[in-house]
Amino acid sequence: MTKNKTFPIFLAFLAMGFGDVVGPLVSLVEETFQVSNFVASLMTTSGFIMFGILSIPLGVFQDKKGKKYVLSMGLTIALIGLIIPILFGMYGAPVQDGSQSAMKLYTLFASIFLLGAGATTLQVAGNPIMRDVSTEGKYSSNLSLAQSIKAIGSSLGFLVPPAVALWFGMDWTVLFPLFALILLITLIWIQSINITERKTDDASPASLASSLALLKNPFVLMMVLGIFLYVGAEVSMSAQVPILMKKAYGISNFGLWLAWALFFLPIFIGRLSGAFILRSVKAGKFLVYTVVLSMLGMLMLFFGSQYIAFAGIFLIGLGFANMFPLIFSITVDALPARANELSGLMVTAIVGGAVIPPITGKVADINVLLGFLVPAACVLYILFIALKTSKK
Repeated sequence: MTKNKTFPIFLAFLAMGFGDVVGPLVSLVEETFQVSNFVASLMTTSGFIMFGILSIPLGVFQDKKGKKYVLSMGLTIALIGLIIPILFGMYGAPVQDGSQSAMKLYTLFASIFLLGAGATTLQVAGNPIMRDVSTEGKYSSNLSLAQSIKAIGSSLGFLVPPAVALWFGMDWTVLFPLFALILLITLIWIQSINITERKTDDASPASLASSLALLKNPFVLMMVLGIFLYVGAEVSMSAQVPILMKKAYGISNFGLWLAWALFFLPIFIGRLSGAFILRSVKAGKFLVYTVVLSMLGMLMLFFGSQYIAFAGIFLIGLGFANMFPLIFSITVDALPARANELSGLMVTAIVGGAVIPPITGKVADINVLLGFLVPAACVLYILFIALKTSKK
């Protein structure tokens, strides 16, 4: 019975991944609407800013209303965000230049803003509710599997557009009706199941003050900072890998799509395999292995060889695969009574995806390879927390 309840939650994680579409959208928006790179990059800010604004209040709200309620609310907000561009004619037909082009661009910003708000809400509810539907001792492995399914949702943003353009002659805006349909199915399924939400006897009601007070706990602060730096490093990598391929090795068009695939495909493979590895390996030790693997991959980028760089990108993706679910599950398992507040804090830390990449880009303006030192420094910190938690 518990297994049946995990299925719709896994589907919610797939929907959660749709929020990551903002990364691949930057180049597509720039090309479609003929705007500057800076304006197109604001699409990412629209998607990530809500993590910093909503996460902690949602954690408090969730403590009062319940995780299933908040999960359903997130699906509804994201669904509205996806319906808006469809109403303005963005459903797969090529976007034409003209007087309505600016209006469609503004509509797109509003859509991504709501999609980001929905993804934030899903993150706050999805990670802890997985614990409620998981059998004893399976939370870490189920969360890694859920994150691998989320990676599929994330990957659709760069996999679907070239496929529909090649096979059906359709525009990348086909993503909106596709995502909307999946969200609607997920919302209906979630509403049809009963979930017993775990509460511990010593748990006190969550509040904004109690959430922020958790940051006084050195362990919590260390882990929240780990999430902040990990997300910043991952977004930096997904943004800089195509630039490295283009500037250093002259790869463009299909080659850039391949470079994205080399980064996101191992993330999916790593999360899928991580779900099974965690059944026999402790989360703390596994975190050490993943960090070392990603650092090895980053080192390979500096060899000056295209093929070694390709291999390095693959290893980085493989190493990055389980960092988020591992850091999250280790933290929640250490303080289960504060699961809602921790979820709010750690999802707030995803705003690192809006803070670290501009720093990476500024350094990369000096030298594209030099820019990779910024995510490398982030991963070095995660190695520190991995070594600390592996001793427990």
